Amino acid sequence: MSAPNKSYDPVEVEALKPEEIDRVRGEALEAIAAATSLDALREVKAAHAGDRSPLALANREIGSLPPHAKAEAGKRVGQARGAVNKALAARQGELEAERDERVLVEEAVDVTLPHDRTPPGARHPLTTLSERIEDIFVAMGYEVAEGPEVEADWVNFDALNLGPDHPARSTHDTFFVESLARAAGAAGSRPEEDGAGLVLRTHTSPVQIRSMLDREPPLYVICPGRVYRTDELDATHTPVFSQVELLAVDEGLTMADLKGTLDHLVQSLFGGEGMRTRLRPDYFPFTEPSAEMDMVCFRCRGASVGNPDRPCRTCSSEGWIELGGCGMVNPRVLTACGIDPERYSGFAFGFGIERMLMFRHSVEDMRDMIEGDVRFTRPFGMEI
Repeated sequence: MSAPNKSYDPVEVEALKPEEIDRVRGEALEAIAAATSLDALREVKAAHAGDRSPLALANREIGSLPPHAKAEAGKRVGQARGAVNKALAARQGELEAERDERVLVEEAVDVTLPHDRTPPGARHPLTTLSERIEDIFVAMGYEVAEGPEVEADWVNFDALNLGPDHPARSTHDTFFVESLARAAGAAGSRPEEDGAGLVLRTHTSPVQIRSMLDREPPLYVICPGRVYRTDELDATHTPVFSQVELLAVDEGLTMADLKGTLDHLVQSLFGGEGMRTRLRPDYFPFTEPSAEMDMVCFRCRGASVGNPDRPCRTCSSEGWIELGGCGMVNPRVLTACGIDPERYSGFAFGFGIERMLMFRHSVEDMRDMIEGDVRFTRPFGMEI
């Protein structure tokens, strides 16, 4: 191992020359003063006070000096490094103070602003309209009845006097979930031919059947809910929509009771004097006699009929708006549910809630109701 070189002159080491140490320290102090951000100061610190900085490399050269020269060189380098570190700490404090002041200004909270700047939500209008209809009939003494959306086809069709050859029992109109014959492994069986399967209910009438099976007359129920049909989604059709149906079974009920109930419904929903309904003969397997239910236009009150000066877009100047079907419960339906048609009679009606919402609020496209856009629901507010 070689002995220390006692005759080595520190002046010959370029990095330890006094003028070189002063130059390096001056450059470091200038760079520190020029740093305008904490990120820039970190870069300056790495360049002028890091392990590979000029002063750190000069400090390493001290070990090669003879003993009598180490003290002076070490003092010179140590003072330079101390000045640089002191300047770094001071500049960091200044930049942190500037940052804190800037944050206080840029992220200040104005406590005088309204606290409820989050926009309020809105209930879906189909929900509020359905609940309003329920409230009308609950006030009349009716009960709200519910049932499964996956229904036995006997309840959905047979009990309602829809025969096995009825068009509604085909896959062109009904979603078949499962048939018992197919579940048992029968080959070549069609669900609409089995008569013993499961379907997505095509109307809320199965809830009426279940109500008659589970309860004794007198019976007054309102049946809202979702139903399913194999319709294409467009401006006026959707495969999933909402219906509300009413059923009343009691002794001595007549079409006059049905007509009075319908008049009360439209007067409660659309308000004002002059709101009335009319019945047009029609045919439905589950009612006899049957009728189509119309109400007088709630906007023009019939004044647009034959009056080109006052056209009405709601009723197309016809004066009437079709709501849905109604009639007296077919005796076969009562018999299927174990109710004596000689003693009891009943009436029923039903209509689509989406369609009522469309002409009640001038909604032109049914797809707006199901897309979930808050811009559609917000104007209806939070009505409860």
